[in-house]
Amino acid sequence: MPEGQVVGKTKGPATVESLQADFKALGIEKGMVLLVHSSLSAMGWVCGGAVAVIIALQKVLGETGTLVMPTHSTDLSDPSQWENPPVPESWWQTIRETMPAYDPGLTPTRSMGKIVETFRKQEGVLRSTHPQSSFCASGPQASYIIDNHSLAFGMGENSPLARIYDLNGFVLLLGVGHSSNTSIHLAEYRADFPTKRVVQDGAPISQAGARTWTTFEDINVDASDFDRLGADFLHSDDGKLVRHGKVAIANCQLMPQRAVVNFAVGWFKKNRV
Repeated sequence: MPEGQVVGKTKGPATVESLQADFKALGIEKGMVLLVHSSLSAMGWVCGGAVAVIIALQKVLGETGTLVMPTHSTDLSDPSQWENPPVPESWWQTIRETMPAYDPGLTPTRSMGKIVETFRKQEGVLRSTHPQSSFCASGPQASYIIDNHSLAFGMGENSPLARIYDLNGFVLLLGVGHSSNTSIHLAEYRADFPTKRVVQDGAPISQAGARTWTTFEDINVDASDFDRLGADFLHSDDGKLVRHGKVAIANCQLMPQRAVVNFAVGWFKKNRV
């Protein structure tokens, strides 16, 4: 969204101080493990932009809290699967042979937003090694969450999402809906439903200092029904655990990750046929 439009829909600028107050009012506390999905433009005009949002989150979480964000780079994938946009089949092999290897420090995110792209560059932030489905984290639990991210089944049991689940972490939807809630993907791996299938994917990685194209297994993840799932979750008993509020002018939801993942496992069994 052009900055002029953002200014036009904002009554007054959000600041680090006002954002801290909003985050606290929503229920974010010191010591939390917090996975954040965000839209900066949804917040209106923020003095300091993405940097201010990150500073405010880290101040509220304190030194004992851990901040996590998805830093996905889905363009590092097999070109035969590309749809937005597709490329000619005659290009596929050239792409597989020449695309630069995933580099946690250099590879940018894709469609994750300004807050995420700024956070991944912050000094001391750790990023996992998955070429497509990486996560970044800072705080005392960062290494536990980020380390040992498996190449196969990248949002399943050996992923940062599962480690956040182990830690009883929380999910913050900051100006976005459940279609952006990556924790629901963990439920896709855990649930049994008829349309679930294992697929082959590929990506360029670095092994022993050399660039190589590698293939690996995953499941056919699909977020197309996440908004419908999220609406049903909010009307369930577990949905009562969700805290609703505003951060600046953005509509936000704060929820225990385990609640939404456990609900989604059952929902997929009933609704994906």
